This record gives sequence, C-alpha cells and structure tokens, in this order.
Amino acid sequence: MSRITIVFDKLRQQNRKALIPFITAGDPEPAMMVPLMHELVKAGADVIELGVPFSDPMADGPTIQRSSERALKHNVSLKHVLAMVEEFRKSNAFTPVVLMGYANPIEAIGYETFTARAKVCGIDGVLTVDYPPEESEEWVKYLERQQIAPIFLLSPTTPQARIEHVAKMAKGYIYYVSLKGVTGASGLDLSDVASKLARLRSIISIPIGVGFGIRDSTTAKAVAELADAVVIGSRIIEEIECSPKEELLANVHRLVKSLRSAVDEASPQHANL
Repeated sequence: MSRITIVFDKLRQQNRKALIPFITAGDPEPAMMVPLMHELVKAGADVIELGVPFSDPMADGPTIQRSSERALKHNVSLKHVLAMVEEFRKSNAFTPVVLMGYANPIEAIGYETFTARAKVCGIDGVLTVDYPPEESEEWVKYLERQQIAPIFLLSPTTPQARIEHVAKMAKGYIYYVSLKGVTGASGLDLSDVASKLARLRSIISIPIGVGFGIRDSTTAKAVAELADAVVIGSRIIEEIECSPKEELLANVHRLVKSLRSAVDEASPQHANL
C-alpha cells in the first residue's frame, strides 16, 4: 500500500482531513530545503507537495514564480530536487512527497530514468501540469511500474469527458483547482466548490484535495468541510519570502500549525474521505 493511501486511510479513520502544503524546492536556498520539509511535518503536514523549479511556470502566479526564480538562481534542477527528497527520506520514511511541475525537466531526463530515480529517492506521486490526460497513457505506465501515483489537476472548466478519463488514470488523490486563474488568485466561491465536488465525487472514488485561493485559517477550515484535503502554496511561499533566514523555520511552522488547527476544526459531514 502506498504512503499516500496509508495517510488518507488513517485520516479517514480519525475523521480528519489532510493538510497538503506546497513549497518550491530550493527556495529560498538549497540548504534550507530538507529542514523546511521536516518543519512542515512537525507543524502538521500530511503530504508535502514539492514544486520543481521551472523558468516558465504558466499555472503559477507571481508569488510561486518568484520562488522558482530564487531556486533557479541557485541552479536547482530536477536532479537536485530528487537528491533533496532522498536526503529527507533518511529520517522520514512515512510522509508522502509529491512532485509538482512541468514536462520539460522530465522530458530532458526521460520517463524511464526519471521514474526509476524517483522511486529510489522516495517520491510517492507526480503531478505534471502540462501533460494532458488524454496524451498521458505512456507517462502513467512508467509511473505505475514504479508504484508512483499519477496525480492530475481538475478545474471548474474541465469537461465531463476529461473528468471521466482522469478518473480512470489517477491514483493517490485528485487536485481540484478551486477557481479560474493562476496560483495565489483570490475570489474563492465555496458554494461553487461544493457543487463541483459533488459532481466530481459521482465519478471519482479517490480523495479530492482543493487548492488555489486558500490564504487563511478561516478559508482552510471552510474548504476542509467540503474536501478531503486542503492544499496551500502561495501563502506559505509568502512567509518564506518575507522571513529573515534565522526566523524562517519558526515562522513557517507557526503558519502551518495554525492551518492544521483550522483544518482539524472542520466538520467532516460533507466530505467523502
């Protein structure tokens, strides 16, 4: 059984929802990455989404774009990201790590080499923003050979046929983009999220996490009452961006712990974990 499945099963038994923080690998500097990952776990993260720095992150807003730029200034590549996860695994064998990024770095390494290396390093899932599900059959086969979950994005505008296609291919969890636009955008409509999740759950059996537009504890709690997991990225990146180096870990811990508390206050009655 995969680490992702184990985590969601445990949370379901406890009547709790998953908290999934996103950070960009190598931001603010490579030496901080593994300590930062451990700090996320201490603060209550159930799964870590680790962004692979990329020069043209088309789905990301300005905050995460800047985080990629900071990492790229340190020449952080996909190979370095895998090495960071391998180092993290030396003292954490239980927290799932999902890579989130774009196709180019994977294409440069090749499916077979990348997936084999990712397995050795302890990667549990990969979400590649610009691989269309309809054209991902070969990619998914390589991931599944290494027992790595292919994770897909769905959005408010995803057509029915694509939802059905993703439902057949996805493992681990689905990442539902709660609003139109890029990461860090505002204007979250909770009633719309609720109706869209009901539609998705009529087709999809694995957990559904909601991200984009979640910036505080109030919204995190509200989303946790609807979804199986809450994904938060831009707000955490902002904390990293604004914190002095000597205060960074403590500040991120404080923020994530507050989000953890908010998620745990959510009523579980609407979710399908």
